[in-house]
Amino acid sequence: MRRLSLVVLAAALAACGRGGASDDAPTRRSEMPVAINGESPFQYPPDLFDAGVEGEVRLRLFVDAMGRVVPESTRVSSSSGTPGLDSAALRGAAELRFAPGTRDGGPVAMTFYQPVIFRRMTAGGAAP
Repeated sequence: MRRLSLVVLAAALAACGRGGASDDAPTRRSEMPVAINGESPFQYPPDLFDAGVEGEVRLRLFVDAMGRVVPESTRVSSSSGTPGLDSAALRGAAELRFAPGTRDGGPVAMTFYQPVIFRRMTAGGAAP
């Protein structure tokens, strides 16, 4: 099976906590969860890889304050248009491990988007 490079680009759904704050109010700082897997858990389905099928799946993940993905909350937010790629992204998401997101220095549960990109790479690491 082919493993994908883990893409760690996330857009926050969680508010930064500034809602309507004045210049005198303290600024709340939020940090997104950071993937800590040594190896990407996303596997390119061999039949789709061999057929040259590529795509991007955007997942909505909920990570608790301990950095664990809550699998029942994981959803495909934007489909690749190929059910096999969408399913592979969902399977891999269950194996993701994170350092939790933080707000004002403390760990917090957070919902965010995680893109999973299925691209065939050439020997030099570039997409053909």
